[in-house]
Amino acid sequence: MDIYFILYKPAVPGNVGAAARAIKTMGFSHLRLIDPCDHLGDEAMMLAHGSHHILQSATLFPDFETAVADLDLVVCTTAKGRTAKHDYHSSRDLLEILNNKKDQLGKVGILFGTEESGLPNQLVLKSDMAMSIPMAGSYPSLNLAQSVMLTAYELSPLNQLDKPGRHLSKSGEGWLTLKNQTVNLLRQAGIPDGSPLFHRILERLATVDANDIPLFLSVLSRIQKKD
Repeated sequence: MDIYFILYKPAVPGNVGAAARAIKTMGFSHLRLIDPCDHLGDEAMMLAHGSHHILQSATLFPDFETAVADLDLVVCTTAKGRTAKHDYHSSRDLLEILNNKKDQLGKVGILFGTEESGLPNQLVLKSDMAMSIPMAGSYPSLNLAQSVMLTAYELSPLNQLDKPGRHLSKSGEGWLTLKNQTVNLLRQAGIPDGSPLFHRILERLATVDANDIPLFLSVLSRIQKKD
């Protein structure tokens, strides 16, 4: 499983540099930037001490859709209390959630919002899961680089796991197959993409363990055969 840290419209070059350093420190290397500031400027490079290659190899995208198009699972980071999602998982639980599906996931994106206003609700809805970082109070809040560091720290044990590569079943079935087939079934059932029910079902689907994925795929296969 490969982890991709995605920064949505970061406005402060220093934060991007510090985020790159945090990623490198915790053993990760994939950084994606959506419509970023000058991420290769002096300020960014100064704060990315020892991790300039992370900045230089960062992949740039014009929007959210293209940045996550090849990812199996997208986890957004946001504060609790927003109405876009029903479930907000603690950053402390994220490792276990991903580990339970590690053989079914190839690429996982962790999405961070802007320094000023975080993520738009529409991107929270489009993400598979929402994660928040526990804090003693709502203010002062964590800045972007701190959020990246804490998340990377929580996920760093993934780098010590034996991971010889992506392990899907011989038929190629996995989490992404389950998600795509479920989306098709919901559409056939007349549940539109933008509806609360549609988002709620996919939100709960994202928490399914790897051991249950073949079961759900089997049920979907039988439903499709009836059609």
